[in-house]
This record gives sequence, structure tokens and C-alpha cells, in this order.
Amino acid sequence: MGQTLSEPVQDKHTQEGSDDRLAWAVSEMQGWRLTMEDAHASVLSLGDETSEGKKTSFFAVYDGHGGSTVAKFAGDTVHSRLAANDAFKRKDWEASLKRAYLETDEDLRANPDFRGDPSGCTAVSAIITPEMNIVCANAGDSRAVMSVGGEAKPLSFDHKPTNQGENSRIVAAGGFVEFGRVNGNLALSRALGDFDFKQNANLDAEQQVVTADPDITVHEATREDEFLVIACDGIWDVLTSQQVIDYVRLSISQDKPLTAICEELMDRCLAPDSDWGGVGCDNMTIMVVALLGDRTQDEWYAWVKQRVEAGEPYATPKELVEPF
Repeated sequence: MGQTLSEPVQDKHTQEGSDDRLAWAVSEMQGWRLTMEDAHASVLSLGDETSEGKKTSFFAVYDGHGGSTVAKFAGDTVHSRLAANDAFKRKDWEASLKRAYLETDEDLRANPDFRGDPSGCTAVSAIITPEMNIVCANAGDSRAVMSVGGEAKPLSFDHKPTNQGENSRIVAAGGFVEFGRVNGNLALSRALGDFDFKQNANLDAEQQVVTADPDITVHEATREDEFLVIACDGIWDVLTSQQVIDYVRLSISQDKPLTAICEELMDRCLAPDSDWGGVGCDNMTIMVVALLGDRTQDEWYAWVKQRVEAGEPYATPKELVEPF
């Protein structure tokens, strides 16, 4: 656990946006940590629209560690790299996301401003295609989760050094795992930056002790798709994926704005004091993306509300357990 303040910083920085197929909100809070090291990106229209006027959208959260510089750079760079990628232009979403992550990492390494910078960041991002499919890329332990009929569907999987595949790569690259950490230090096994763990000149970027190479998950659109949640581990260390989906879904049924839902969920995840072993004491960023489809926002709210009240297709609890 990192150092903490005597009182948490509960000021929130919140944004929102919408178009004819999506509505989104994002909020971030420093909490008990000494500094804020998270970053995010929300782009409703990335690259060129299709001939039918359909858009490609991009949403991402970057959770920094050891400083905020890499996370902030990623927040400005990954989607720019993505849009400029030939694979993106031919709609090869998976290849374009992988290239964008690895190219951003190469940009960081080549930039003299970052020479000697020990910081790194997780990266979890989602492309929402013109067909409303969702292509998620993840490196680290931030997380993206879908509400599909009220059930939590993971679109990413946490990269921890204790995972068998991650452990095998770490050891093969000359590293080790001790106390659940890479070389006894880093609590996650994939990240942008963290170049102290990317020093083996005989290995490709994907094979290093820590790699920026993301895993990709593709979700094909269904009529049960309600919303997407992307957040850092400051949220997921406190609540399970299903608990977050339940909270957001219940709040939507109560007609709360997406901005308020994000802000109130962070307050819910904030520890009452700093004696909880780090749980509830981290920086927090949460993003909720409403998948409107062919509905207006009012129609989407009414649709989710009707489903929650009817307890279908998944019965969202009407009362939720407090985490602290």
C-alpha cells in the first residue's frame, strides 16, 4: 500500500457527453493517496465516419503507479496512435489496438522527457464499432465489464504475476515472482512504461518481464446490452464486477444521471479511514457508457428501469450491501 493522507481528497472531476447512440460519464477522485495518478480518454468519434455516417468510439482508463506521467501520456496518445494505424483504417480492431499499445510504449521509451522515469500505468480501453460491437484491450489490472441483461460480463481479465501464463513469461524473461509481485516489486504483470522491467535486449516487447502487449476481448452486440463500465482497481478492489453492475443498474432505475452514479459509486468505495490495508484508499476513476442503440436517452432510462422493476432478465437486488 502507498502512503496516505490524514484526510481523503474527495473533490471529483467529472465529465459527460453523448451522441445519437451513446451517452457517457466519467469521474475521478484522488481519495486517500498523496497524489492523483489516473488518466482517461473519451472519444465519441475516432477516425472517419462510415459512408452511412456511423462512428467508431473509444473509451479508456489508465491507472498510474510510481507517478502520473506515463498515465497522462497514455491518455493523450493511445487513441491518437490508434486512429493513425493502418489496421484501424481497415477495421482490424484487434490488431490496431495491439499496435496502439505497443507503439505508445515505444514512444515513451524514445522520448527523452521520460528517460529515467520509473512510472508506469495500466491501460484498459474499448472500441465501440459502428455496428455497436465492443473490442476491449487490457494491460494490467484495471477492468472493463458489460451489463448484459443485468449480468456482469467481463471484457478484460486482470494481469497478475501469480497467473500461470504471466508467471511463465516473467520467469522465461529472467524475472521472478515474490510475495505476489514481479521481482518482489510490481503488483501487476502488464503495463505501459515500467521500463526497469523491460531490459532484456534479446526479447521482443511481448516477451519482456512486464509487457504492454494487451489481451483483446470481442463482444458482439446483442439486444440485451445495456451499458459498459470501465474503472481502475480503486473500484474493483472494493466491489466485485457484479456488485458494480448492480449498483449502476439500480441507480439508472432511480433516474440518477450518469455523472451522479459515477460520483456516488466512488464515495461508496472510499474507505472511512486509512486502516483498511489499502482497500478503499486508492485513486479512483470510473466511466459508465450507456449503449443507447436506437433509443433516446429517456427511452433507454425507461427501458432499463422497466427491466429492473420486473426483475428481468436478471434480478438486480433492490438493496445493496455497504462495503464498509
